[in-house]
Amino acid sequence: MKANGTNPGSRACWMVMAGLLALALAACDRKAPPPTAAKVVVPNLPEEPPPLVVVPPKPAEPPQASADKELAGKVKSALLAERGLNAHGIDVVAKNGVITLYGTTETPARRDTAAKVAGNVAGVKSVDNKLAVVAGS
Repeated sequence: MKANGTNPGSRACWMVMAGLLALALAACDRKAPPPTAAKVVVPNLPEEPPPLVVVPPKPAEPPQASADKELAGKVKSALLAERGLNAHGIDVVAKNGVITLYGTTETPARRDTAAKVAGNVAGVKSVDNKLAVVAGS
């Protein structure tokens, strides 16, 4: 150590760090080289494009499915209109005029009423009553 209290190794370390900082700051002013455009290789295209394959559009809904959906809606509306019958717990499925009732009713009498109401709707050929009787449903 020198008489004035400074360590020559410490001073050298500070000098090296100051030099590195100056170099780093000087490099910040330089701009990065612009990116080079990538070459796109296009293969030789044939003179005529291949023929297009035309796929006919698929119908949104077959006519029978639409009729079944409409019939199920009519039956559900009739069930909802029936007083004393909680039709919110009843699902209606129609297929080719055959109505299937799913869900629950509170009593056997309401189960039978639901089947009779469904059977009285125009277009219904038969009713498959799969309603379960559950007290408090």
